[in-house]
Amino acid sequence: MEARAVAKYVKGSPQKARLVIDQIRGLKASDALAVLRLSEKRASGPIGKVLWSAISNATHQAELQN
Repeated sequence: MEARAVAKYVKGSPQKARLVIDQIRGLKASDALAVLRLSEKRASGPIGKVLWSAISNATHQAELQN
């Protein structure tokens, strides 16, 4: 299942956020959360929040379809 979440007005440069996003791109959600939890980059906090939101959105969409 694919879900989408967007974060707006997050402090920090897009280039630094892209470094963290490139690390988790293509991973399973649980693995990506583990990588973000262990990352020392400042952008990993807001990216983790967005990932949790996307997981929640996917769960909600799955419940609506059943």
